[in-house]
Amino acid sequence: MKARSDELQIFVSVIECGSISAAAEQVGQTPSAVSRTLSRLEAKLDTTLINRTTRRMDLTEEGKYFFEQAKAILAQMDELEERLSSRQKKPAGRLRINAAVPFMLHGIVPYIAEFRRLYPDIQLELNSDDVIIDLLEQSTDIAIRIGALADSTLHARSLGCTPLHILASPDYLEQHGTPTTVAELADHTLLGFTQTETLNHWPLRHVEGDRWLIQPGIAASSGETVRQLALEGQGICCLSNFMTAADIDAGRLVPVLETFNSGYRQPIHAVFYRNSQLALRIQCFLDFIQAKLARYAC
Repeated sequence: MKARSDELQIFVSVIECGSISAAAEQVGQTPSAVSRTLSRLEAKLDTTLINRTTRRMDLTEEGKYFFEQAKAILAQMDELEERLSSRQKKPAGRLRINAAVPFMLHGIVPYIAEFRRLYPDIQLELNSDDVIIDLLEQSTDIAIRIGALADSTLHARSLGCTPLHILASPDYLEQHGTPTTVAELADHTLLGFTQTETLNHWPLRHVEGDRWLIQPGIAASSGETVRQLALEGQGICCLSNFMTAADIDAGRLVPVLETFNSGYRQPIHAVFYRNSQLALRIQCFLDFIQAKLARYAC
């Protein structure tokens, strides 16, 4: 059996206080309980640490060596606790974040400089995937997910939600005309997705409902690829506000069919494992990015 830290503490207290009774008062135990702890510790180590009589206590050679080592171990434990406490007051350490490429480029990267100024002791590791990853397998602290969450054992925090826009470049609309009804989309090249079927349901009201299933003329696996295709005048797309707001403001992309838009908002969540108190570096990032995303939220 191995010695425990509380046994080391009691042993050191006995030596430093000079008696079992004084040590018992210091650690808040009875003298008999302290004596039993010493006996148990010696049994575990299979050696005598203290020669005890009714009048005095003397450390054996083994006891002297063990006393110095126990003090060093307890000092290291105190230092570790102080450092952990300090980290709780001042966020520090490595923070691994995973997000799909579009969100990483438009929802995180533009704010990294400010985040680093606020929290210089956090080392960021940014990874991008357009598929859902296993957080444990990928050693990820936070994953950002867009859209409705499937049932999961993960903890999730809402970061807001973002509108969807039907968009095209001015060049495309000049060459092919601007659709004025949902049905007219059939006469246009539509830019959609290859894998996530729900992303090919556009939030458009029509006689049969408020979602319009498109048949993409060009399909891509990444929203950023769809955005670039739209900017190049290759067709009409449906993309989130967080990745197109700057394009709309600059006139690079133009909203179409706005009167038919159902107003659906995509939820944005941060998902993470939480076995105990959430690390301060994770809390700080979630608070920071949620405030930044407020401009895109509903």
